[in-house]
Amino acid sequence: MNIIVLIKQVPDTTEIKIDQKTGTLIREGVESIINPDDRHAIELAVSLKQDYGGKARVISMGPPQAIDAISEALGMGIDEGILLTDKNFGGADTWATAYTLGKTIKKVKKYDLIICGRQAIDGDTAQIGPQVAEFLNLPQLTYVTQVEQINEKRIVVQRASEDGYERMESPLPVLITVIGEINKPRHPRVDFLINACKDKANIKIWDAADLGVTVQEIGLSGSLTRVIKTFSPKTKREGEILKGSKQEVVNQLIDRLHERHLV
Repeated sequence: MNIIVLIKQVPDTTEIKIDQKTGTLIREGVESIINPDDRHAIELAVSLKQDYGGKARVISMGPPQAIDAISEALGMGIDEGILLTDKNFGGADTWATAYTLGKTIKKVKKYDLIICGRQAIDGDTAQIGPQVAEFLNLPQLTYVTQVEQINEKRIVVQRASEDGYERMESPLPVLITVIGEINKPRHPRVDFLINACKDKANIKIWDAADLGVTVQEIGLSGSLTRVIKTFSPKTKREGEILKGSKQEVVNQLIDRLHERHLV
């Protein structure tokens, strides 16, 4: 079984701050990590490879330092990695990103299963997986919480829904997106991690020319959306102290709730 995992290196958003003058994210000095949902995707790929054999490969688009995320994935048991890095990839929205990833997968050619994390914590759109599936004309199963069965022809999964879960079946190849409930990601093995950092033979680095795409199709030029402004929402709290006897305070509270149509 040949598995492809799409991963992203993201800033640790618990430390992200916004420049109040420019309204842009301050990324300098902020640690980068593998997107949390993508770690669950890596874990599933490694587990399936161990159970059924085959090869697991990760693909990531980002700046050169994103090679650290790929090295960590190899440390977890992934066999190979592809880093898509080119200044022309910069500024891509989900449309242009999915196009670039889709072109990469088409170049790889050999795959039975594509696994993505549900969404990235720096964007929260949950669009990349479904858009890649559409680009490749593949069936897709989203919000997967369990893989029940898989063989050379089909996969059976459970996916989360608002009312519980759904049991669904799809032929292969298929793209699935996973959520955190599916597993507990393993830590990288030290020896695998050292080998990944020392020997980059299992990590390919491709640019736009390698994919045969034009500048107009990728990055900011190929994006259909534009970010006009980024800002932190301003919150303002208002409080009121109610005075009087217990009964008077209760009556005042009830009056306030009625005024706001809360009761």
